[in-house]
Amino acid sequence: MQKKFFYVISVQYLGYRFHGWQKQPNLKTLHLMIDRTLNFILEKKKFKTLTSGRTDAMVSAESAAFELFLEEPIEDAEAFLALFNTNLPQDIRALQIREVDSKFNIIQHSKVKEYLYMFAFGDKFHPFCAPILTTILDPLDIDLMKEGAKLFEGEHYLKKYCYKPTDNGIYNRTILKCEIVENTIYTASFFPEKSYILRVKGKGFMRNQIRLMMGALIHLGQGKRTLQDIEASLKPDFTGDVYYVAPASGLILNSIQFE
Repeated sequence: MQKKFFYVISVQYLGYRFHGWQKQPNLKTLHLMIDRTLNFILEKKKFKTLTSGRTDAMVSAESAAFELFLEEPIEDAEAFLALFNTNLPQDIRALQIREVDSKFNIIQHSKVKEYLYMFAFGDKFHPFCAPILTTILDPLDIDLMKEGAKLFEGEHYLKKYCYKPTDNGIYNRTILKCEIVENTIYTASFFPEKSYILRVKGKGFMRNQIRLMMGALIHLGQGKRTLQDIEASLKPDFTGDVYYVAPASGLILNSIQFE
C-alpha cells in the first residue's frame, strides 16, 4: 500500500471576483484556482485537496485552510510555498504549510472560527471600498446594535439564522463571542472616516448565519426591529419572519484554530 503524505496549507484571499470556494461548472472559484496552480507546480503528480469549510461567493479570508494529500513528500516546504505563491493569482496568497498525520481530518477536526463583518453607514462611499466593506445608506443606531450583538452570545436556537434550513439540522449552537467594535484593523485612504466590525466567534456556523445575524442587526439599527424581536428569534418557538441576508462582500473569515 502506498504511503500518503498530508499537509495543511493556510491561505488568505480577496473573494470579490470568485464564486466562492466550491468548484462549479464554468465558474471561477477558489478551489478551481488553487487546484489548477497545484496541478501546474506538482507537474501533474497525483494530489487531492479538501477545505475546512466552504466560503460563499464574494466572501474573503484573512486565514482559511485546506488539506493537501500527496503520494510523495514535499522536501522543502519553504521552496514549495514560494513556488505556489509565484503561480497563484494575485488575490490569493498561501501563508503557511505544515505536515499533519493520517489521523487529522480537516472537515471533522474540532475547530473554532472567527468571522468579521465590515460595514459603514450614512453615505455613499468610494467604490474601492466595495470588495470588503458593506455600505448602509440609512443612519444606524450603533449603540443599540452593540447591545443586539451581545444577545447572540451563548447557546441559542439559531434555525432562523440558517439559509434554507431543513427539519433535521442541529440548530442549538453556541456563539463564543459576538460584538460590534469600531474598525481599527483595516485602513485605506479611501475608507470612510468611521467603519465598524461585527466580530463573531464559534465552533460551527451554518449557511449564511453571520450574514443573517448582520441583517438582523442592521434592521435593529434602522429601527425596523427591537431588542425583544432579536431575543424572541433565538428561541425554538419563534414563528416570525426571517431577517434579510446582509451582502456577502463585507464578510471575512478571520481565523481558524484547530483544537
